[in-house]
Amino acid sequence: MALRLASWSGGVLLALAFGLAAPAHAGNQKEEALSDSVRLALANAIADARPPRPTFRTEAGRARYQAWFDQMSPRLARRLPDVQTRTEFLETAWYEATRAGLDPGLVLGLIQVESAYRKYAISIAGARGYMQVMPFWTKAIGDGDRRRLFHMQTNLRYGCAILRMYIDMERGDLYLALGRYNGSRGKPKYPNAVLAAWKNWEFKPGA
Repeated sequence: MALRLASWSGGVLLALAFGLAAPAHAGNQKEEALSDSVRLALANAIADARPPRPTFRTEAGRARYQAWFDQMSPRLARRLPDVQTRTEFLETAWYEATRAGLDPGLVLGLIQVESAYRKYAISIAGARGYMQVMPFWTKAIGDGDRRRLFHMQTNLRYGCAILRMYIDMERGDLYLALGRYNGSRGKPKYPNAVLAAWKNWEFKPGA
């Protein structure tokens, strides 16, 4: 688990506040001024119509995903007990995380801290859904329909894209990027909580 991640070629990223499940990590994230190129990259990432399910060019890639799924599904069963819902969630989380150049375990850890896997969570700051995306992002890079932030794929796509952007802005420094996501850059509580939660979702090949 590294605290410095490589830049995503799309150069896009995320933003977002805290979740009801973790009021101790509440932030005060503000909408940031984005360059036209970053705004366009984010908008293109959100608008991409590719399906949310994993596709694989090799059997090795398919086998790795299946092994990851087989480890994550039992861990998530208590939070998402319905098998179909859990399967669709993990498929989408894998797809959106890897598409954004993120470790799926990091995304699952962030969701644990932000919303405790509650699809319809709303923070007192107005952040919505699994990844607690602030509604202003729908105007900045989307179609302005904040209701879509309760749609699973849309929420994860926004969240992963925005997080990737912050990682790029911080030149790969995950600690500072997580702080930006929460609106508490430079303060340890939120990044440490996400990094600790990430350990619950680490994939262990061969386990």
